Amino acid sequence: MTRTVCIGECMIEMAPTDITGQFQMGFAGDTMNTAWYLRGLLGAEHQVDYFTALGGDSASRQMLAFLRQAGLGVDHIVQRNDRSVGLYLIQLDNGERSFSYWRGQSAARTLAQDNTVLEAVLKDADYAYFSGITLAILPPQDRAHLRDALVALRARGGQIVFDPNLRPALWSDPQEMRDEIMASAAISTMVMPSHEDEATWFNDRAPEATAWRYAAAGAQTVVVKNGAGAMFTCDGGHGAWHDPVAVKDVVDTTAAGDSFNAGFLAAAIRSAPLSEAVRSGAQLASKVIQSRGALVALS
Repeated sequence: MTRTVCIGECMIEMAPTDITGQFQMGFAGDTMNTAWYLRGLLGAEHQVDYFTALGGDSASRQMLAFLRQAGLGVDHIVQRNDRSVGLYLIQLDNGERSFSYWRGQSAARTLAQDNTVLEAVLKDADYAYFSGITLAILPPQDRAHLRDALVALRARGGQIVFDPNLRPALWSDPQEMRDEIMASAAISTMVMPSHEDEATWFNDRAPEATAWRYAAAGAQTVVVKNGAGAMFTCDGGHGAWHDPVAVKDVVDTTAAGDSFNAGFLAAAIRSAPLSEAVRSGAQLASKVIQSRGALVALS
């Protein structure tokens, strides 16, 4: 059995249901979205855990029940009675989404306070998955705690999978974001950036530049997502292009990258070749962006 631990923040999602201005409540968040899809793609011989911190209120209890119902392992989730969970609102314009956030009292900001808890969470893990958003919501000393725990896992032979998921609004300034992202890429075995973001904040002229920058930082495998364009990977020093899956009707791009990561990682966990893993990720993402909301039924 393999064990994958996804680390980050799950939030209340308010997503538009139609053009009349009605919204539906759900639960989502970048690393949780990936965990949810990963759980649906992998069989019972694979364990998928989600690690975060939740509050002690009704919304937190509903979220915990949702994670359990999804089949995710939740035994290590920390609960803080003095906090709650974050909330975000999705607005759409021709399939492209924008977000408004309320997360000041989110318990997830405290998920890496205790080194002992982190050690327990990652004990016996084969894969650990986290993102730039996971880092951004943490105080600096807690980011260091998390990285130390991930370094220890990698030293034991574990795989560290990182999506930079650049969100400058969550950081004190762009340089802090760039520094923290690169420090985390350096401890990761696999990095899965999105070229559009990287071009904006790292001035990468093409997906190849993004891939080789992260490879130079220390990542063994880099998979550069590129929207509707061709993707570029480098693996063990070898670069390759991969054609995207054509999508005629883009309804909502929410969780496009998160679902791609899940499809790719599920195939990688099953030891599929890199090209097949990229194709699996692209196929899942193409399905997700043709429906509304972050979580789309796989069947």
